[in-house]
Amino acid sequence: MKLVFAGTPEFARAALQRLLAAGFQVPLVLTQPDRPAGRGMKLQASPVKQLAQEHGLALAQPRSLRLDGKYPQDAAAAREAIVAVGADAMVVAAYGLILPQWVLDQMRQHGRGLGCLNIHASLLPRWRGAAPIHRAIEAGDAQTGVTIMQMDAGLDTGDMLLRETLPIRADDTTGSLHDRLATLGARLVVEALEIAACGALRAEPQPAEGVTYAHKIEKAEAALDWTAPAQVLARRVRAFNPFPGAATALAGEAVKVWAAHAETGNDDGQPGAVLSVGEDGIRVQTGDGVLVLTELQRAGGKRLPVSDFLRGFGLRVGQVFDAASSSGEAA
Repeated sequence: MKLVFAGTPEFARAALQRLLAAGFQVPLVLTQPDRPAGRGMKLQASPVKQLAQEHGLALAQPRSLRLDGKYPQDAAAAREAIVAVGADAMVVAAYGLILPQWVLDQMRQHGRGLGCLNIHASLLPRWRGAAPIHRAIEAGDAQTGVTIMQMDAGLDTGDMLLRETLPIRADDTTGSLHDRLATLGARLVVEALEIAACGALRAEPQPAEGVTYAHKIEKAEAALDWTAPAQVLARRVRAFNPFPGAATALAGEAVKVWAAHAETGNDDGQPGAVLSVGEDGIRVQTGDGVLVLTELQRAGGKRLPVSDFLRGFGLRVGQVFDAASSSGEAA
């Protein structure tokens, strides 16, 4: 089976790696243009581009696929490349560009007519949209999973082809859950294509009930609101690790919180007030319960366990953590 692959970040790289290992032909890879990254803001190839280059695969990096959009020349070149390979299907994983109707039609009308298969990191129809992993942790979901979906013109509204659940652990961050879902998604898409090759792949419409949307994560969301319950704040800390990092401030200095857990009790204190300081954690009053901070980072510093953080940061019982702006500076 011959595939076009469209994807950009590490989640997609895992899928491409598994497809190549399984023996699928991938004559064309679509990925986002190189972006500036790191302290020097040098242009950096996406994880998918790096893997494609390692395997000598043909690459296209259009800025848009819309023939009537801002970059019609990019879209036209991409269409020419897609038509030329005559693939049986397109596999899409966290690509980052919307597929216009011409792409969906092209993949449906040629080869095996399998169209575009998307690897989505949730149990659809729950958490359609851009940030399903973050939102599942933030909401306190007990489980999530991967859905292999037949893409249509809607936002993650296509028929379901394969689905498998994955439990969310009590200590999962978006980073740790991402890695397990990437592995699961890579396996499932190979299974889906192998079933399709036998003509046994069956599509199931998504139910109308249970639809939720995983809106894109904004940096402003990272500011911890100490009037919220401790359980809610603990979930946000995990959901925003590794990006954008939960933010707060103390005495005008920005602080990131990378690990924390909730405790009950002490509900009558000022939200944000430090209740105790020790090598096992900084206990902070919230709107309901106590948040125990166990890994922190000063502006410009390294992520540190609380015992190391306290050696370079004077902290007293009674001090009060404040909000932080979306830029990470003290509000």
